[in-house]
Amino acid sequence: MSLYEEINEHLKEALKSKKTDALNALRGLKAVIKNKEVELRRKLEDNEIIQLIAKQIKQRKESIAQFQKGNRPDLVEKEEKELKVLEQFMPPPLSEEALDKILQEIITETGAIGPQDMGKVMKVAMFRLSGRAEGKVISQKVRQFLTQYNSR
Repeated sequence: MSLYEEINEHLKEALKSKKTDALNALRGLKAVIKNKEVELRRKLEDNEIIQLIAKQIKQRKESIAQFQKGNRPDLVEKEEKELKVLEQFMPPPLSEEALDKILQEIITETGAIGPQDMGKVMKVAMFRLSGRAEGKVISQKVRQFLTQYNSR
């Protein structure tokens, strides 16, 4: 079952069980996916959907931080519930060792030899690792590995 079909199934379950927070989160997610499909004029792959979910999760986290600053516990609670719904569609995060191994493979595949090749490596890494590791962490690790290669 594709990720999109899984989201639809969860949406149906939320409708039947009248879970409004889950329903709102899933409808919003489905709208984002549809908009992207219309923009690209094709169906999205699972990894592209994961990128959209990751973006939605990031937005929820930012909203939670803003609502906490604004002393709005009602909205914080709502956003946290929606965040939990979205997080269930994300693949499990990679361990540090697994991330290092995958990044080493990507560096070897791309033929990167130093920090000047960071863009090449990041493009492939972000596509493969979307939703499984934060971009900031990936960037730091790639920079670290490329400077090590350069100093050899």
